[in-house]
Amino acid sequence: MLTRQSFAPLIDLLYPPRCPACGAGIAAQDGLCALCWGELAIPGEPACARCQRPFASDSLGEGAICAPCLASPPRHDGIAAATLYNDASRRLVLGFKHGRRIGMAAMLARLIAARLPILEGEWLVVPVPLHRWRLWQRGYNQSALLAREIARIRGQRVLVDGLLRTKATPSLGGLGRKARARALSGAIIVRPGGAARLQGSKVILVDDVMTSGATSAACVSALKRAGAEKVLVACFARVLDEAL
Repeated sequence: MLTRQSFAPLIDLLYPPRCPACGAGIAAQDGLCALCWGELAIPGEPACARCQRPFASDSLGEGAICAPCLASPPRHDGIAAATLYNDASRRLVLGFKHGRRIGMAAMLARLIAARLPILEGEWLVVPVPLHRWRLWQRGYNQSALLAREIARIRGQRVLVDGLLRTKATPSLGGLGRKARARALSGAIIVRPGGAARLQGSKVILVDDVMTSGATSAACVSALKRAGAEKVLVACFARVLDEAL
């Protein structure tokens, strides 16, 4: 039976493998060159027990909570980020998200899946939704592509249409916490008729980049209102400048 690996030599001949971040020649189609691998920033330990924000000091013990989580306890049940957002991860995100390089989904999803904890029982993998106009412009939801791959890797079920973005929201960059909340108010809901599938479920919410956390928080709130028992946020790159 012919498989993807059967065509690999022909694909490599027609399209020599290149690093998607810098363009250097590499051995396989779905990887990075050694230099770009080394430039990725992987979140480490010790970290906040609630949001996995890395701590700068090694003196904090297990179970320590970061200041943002103490000030405003999150509704999610943890964050699994493959990388911290820096120049290297930014190049990958831009190529995948805006450069239409959808073939990168498998590699990025593997990096995210490697950061997920052991998943006991059945989980639903749900992507952060795009508004229909943004989806029409881009042609695909990058978070949905990642969600499909993560579900395949971890042997879980994907629910691509679990959430619906009912209105186009402006860029949240530069907005304060209250302004972000106003922009997202009512923008993300559980798709009508979909609450029954989420009742009592455990969910992995997938996004490509987590910046302020406002969008993921709106998604988590919608999922928990629909009856989700747990919601774990998974992303490729997380913006935490203080951790770099």
